[in-house]
Amino acid sequence: MTSRPKLLVTRRLPDAVTKRLMAGYEAEMNPDDHVMSAEELLGKAAGKDALLVTPVDKITPELVAKLPASIKMIATFSVGFEHINTDALKQRGIKASNTPDVLTDATADIALLLMLGAARRAYEGERAVREATWKSWSTTYMLGVHMTGKRLGVFGMGRIGQAVAKRARAFDMTIHYYNRSRLKPELEQGAIYHASAEDMLPHCDFLSINAPGGPETLHWLNAERIARMPDGAIVVNTARGGLVDDNALIAALKSGKLFAAGLDVFENEPNLNPAYRDLSNVFLLPHLGSATIDTRNAMGFKALDNLDAFFAGRPLIDPIA
Repeated sequence: MTSRPKLLVTRRLPDAVTKRLMAGYEAEMNPDDHVMSAEELLGKAAGKDALLVTPVDKITPELVAKLPASIKMIATFSVGFEHINTDALKQRGIKASNTPDVLTDATADIALLLMLGAARRAYEGERAVREATWKSWSTTYMLGVHMTGKRLGVFGMGRIGQAVAKRARAFDMTIHYYNRSRLKPELEQGAIYHASAEDMLPHCDFLSINAPGGPETLHWLNAERIARMPDGAIVVNTARGGLVDDNALIAALKSGKLFAAGLDVFENEPNLNPAYRDLSNVFLLPHLGSATIDTRNAMGFKALDNLDAFFAGRPLIDPIA
C-alpha cells in the first residue's frame, strides 16, 4: 500500500474539508485553532511533505530558508498570497497555490452590506434598539444617505470589483472604475473608465476598494486622495486593510469630510486602530468577506485540488510559485 502524503494544516478547517483531507492525507491538524508561531510551524513541518496554510501564517524568506527539505508544496487557504514570499519558495524549488475564483460572490455581498450599513447608519440604529435609547419616531431621527442613483467608484475592477458593480447596478448606481488596464466593453457593462485613480475619486459618492494588497498599494487611500473625494462620501474596504491609511481615514470621519465608512479588513488585524471603535459612523465587521459555509468549503476543496494535483504529478491548477 502506497503511503499517503504527510501534511501540516496550520488552522482548523471546515468539517467537510477536513473529512476529505483525512481520507487522502496523513495530516497533523490544529484542533484548538491557535495561531502558530514561526518556531512552532517549523517544528511541526519536520517530516511533512506539504503545508496547508492561511493568511495569518507569514511565509517569510527567513521561514522558507529554515523549512525542512521534505517540504515540496505549500497550499494557502486564500485568494491573496501577500503573506507568502514566492521568490523565496522558487529559490527552494517549493511549489505553491492559492484558491481563486471561489469567494467572489461572498465578498461582493459583504461589500454591499457595508455600503448599506454605513449609508443607513445600521450600527447606530441597532445599538439604539438594543440599548433602549430609541424613544420615538421622528422626521429627523438618524438620517442616512440614499444609495440609489449615486455614483460608485471601484478601485480594482477584477472579479470582485466587477461583482460589486453588478450588484450596485440594481441600485441604479453609476459605476466609475480604475483598473491597471481597461476592461473589454462586455465586462465594463457601461462602467466609466478612468486612466488614473485620482481622476476617478471626484466622482465617488461611494468608493469600494477591491485591489490587491502589497507594497504597491500600501496606504493607497491617504489624506490627499480622500481630499479629492466629494464631501460626505462613503468608503468601503473588503480588500486588505493595508490599502487604507488609518489615521487619514479616521481624521476624515471625525471631521465630517466623509459621511461614513464600512470596513471588513484592517491593517494588523485583529489589532485594528482602536480609534475606529470610538466612531459611530464606521460600520465594522471582523473579516467576514468569504465567511459562508459554501465559500469556505469551496476554498478548502480548491486547496486540496491543488495538493492532489501536485502529489499525482500533474500541474497545479492555481500556481503562485
